[in-house]
Amino acid sequence: MDISIIFKLAAIGIIITVVCQILKKSDRDDIATVVSIVGLVIVLGIAVSMIGDLFQTIKDIFGIY
Repeated sequence: MDISIIFKLAAIGIIITVVCQILKKSDRDDIATVVSIVGLVIVLGIAVSMIGDLFQTIKDIFGIY
């Protein structure tokens, strides 16, 4: 695991937060909600792929088939 992945996730979170705040200030709460959900899905997709890689590594280490 590389530390750059953590920075990428943090950057995605910051960008989504800024975009949502801008949309909420301009009375576009519905679009802000959609942007928040899309950001969450992106981050969860990255996390799930990392967890899958972790399980694959554990299977390779212990020789589990």
